[in-house]
Amino acid sequence: MTKSHRSGVQVISTLFVLFVFSLFFISCAPAPTPSPLANEITFYDWEGDMPQSVLDMFIAETGVRVNYLVYESQEEAIEKMRAGQIYDVVVMESRFIPQLVRESLLAELDQGNLLNSKNLSANFRDLAYDPNNRYSVPYNWGTTGLVVRTDLVEEPVIRWADLWNPLYQGRVGLWMGQQREVISLTLKSLGYSANSDDPAELEAALKRLLELKPHVLVLEDFDLYTSAGVLDSGRIVMAMGYASDVLTGMELNSSISYVLPEDGALLWNDTFVIPANSQNKVTAELFLNFLMRADINARIVNENGYATPNEAAYPFIEPDLLNNLMIFPLNDDLVKTELILPLSPEGQKLYDEIWGRFTTAP
Repeated sequence: MTKSHRSGVQVISTLFVLFVFSLFFISCAPAPTPSPLANEITFYDWEGDMPQSVLDMFIAETGVRVNYLVYESQEEAIEKMRAGQIYDVVVMESRFIPQLVRESLLAELDQGNLLNSKNLSANFRDLAYDPNNRYSVPYNWGTTGLVVRTDLVEEPVIRWADLWNPLYQGRVGLWMGQQREVISLTLKSLGYSANSDDPAELEAALKRLLELKPHVLVLEDFDLYTSAGVLDSGRIVMAMGYASDVLTGMELNSSISYVLPEDGALLWNDTFVIPANSQNKVTAELFLNFLMRADINARIVNENGYATPNEAAYPFIEPDLLNNLMIFPLNDDLVKTELILPLSPEGQKLYDEIWGRFTTAP
């Protein structure tokens, strides 16, 4: 064997010994310590949106308590976040995600802690408002239409424009906590896009809303959660609303029905987000992963009556709900609907100005 060959063998032997020693030290090194879970997380959502039974199951399985706080509007929630209030998980409409990201109010999610995201339909992942779902987890979706007491109207209610029918002055309701949707449905009643940021079209919408204002009732004055009770009483004969209003309402009165307006229903979808100032991000992600579990997600649908993007949950959803076209409408019924989209900063200022002029008008 030549000297060069012996040197090569020695080098290889030395490298082999170093490799073995490195494996030894790696195997002996302590495993990374998982981040400790928080004793409690704060969850910020609509009144009655998340079933208490689901929160109780999370507490039983993890020992982590959930402090459930409620807001009356998305704008209220955003203002609280901007003011530095601390929440660990917030339910937020998808249209607000780009704005919150621009303002650095959201934490980027660790997908390694969200393995149950595999249960979500591809139709709800990697969408334009949040590429790669870096900041949000899809929660539920649905339509905004008209909830009607069919026995108390003199002719079929089929359009948003029917809210302005003089026959029903003082007996129609709006959710005033839904600023964007109220403006958007008014735009639709005029034949415009629900997402228009044209100043002239928004001025026309304001004029139309001011015509309605003296004759409209604020649904939050009756119930923060549902219009079912006030519709059952007959005090209101029609209102903007959701499938959940009808599901609750039909238990009280079989004449309460849901209409997708011919001038175009609105489409919405809610997401879960973790605010950037949360000190319990790992525990919050554990909570989100729990909520995406198929059986847990189905329990939410079975109790709150909203459609879910979680396809793995479908086998666990009650058939009456899964087959209910108010909750899971057919594609043909969605042709005229329009998804509420994020606005540009300039567009948002216009909407805020229009809403301010509407709410402060006598």
